[in-house]
Amino acid sequence: MERYVEVTQEAGKQFYLEFIGKGPVVMLNLLKFKEKADYTDLDHLKPAVEISGKDAYKLYMKHTKPAIEKIGSRVLFYGAANSFLIGPTTETWDAVLLVEHPSVEAFMAFAQNKEYLKTLGHRTAALEDSRLLPITAKENSKSS
Repeated sequence: MERYVEVTQEAGKQFYLEFIGKGPVVMLNLLKFKEKADYTDLDHLKPAVEISGKDAYKLYMKHTKPAIEKIGSRVLFYGAANSFLIGPTTETWDAVLLVEHPSVEAFMAFAQNKEYLKTLGHRTAALEDSRLLPITAKENSKSS
């Protein structure tokens, strides 16, 4: 089974070109946590005791939230998930996260922030699998 945790350079370019100038972007994150966080090659971040993937993701969010807020972005929702009401019965997720960024440029600035990148390893240690779907409002959605 193929897993997705990191963005590819090609997908990053496509995202930028598709969403530049379109206003706010909401990132829909579907998250599946590792049972035990894997800090292989991340000794500088590794907690003193073994933790779950869920707890490693909490550390990631603790360090990430200030960087998100600094650029004018905000967490809209974070909650538990499981299986789809409509969708494949074999696909389940542990959590859903929605983060709104003022623009694709703001998101890119956040993703390249040196302070953010120092603790990004908590996310890597935490996740078994993920999906990240950028969303923008339809032009007429406010009047519909």
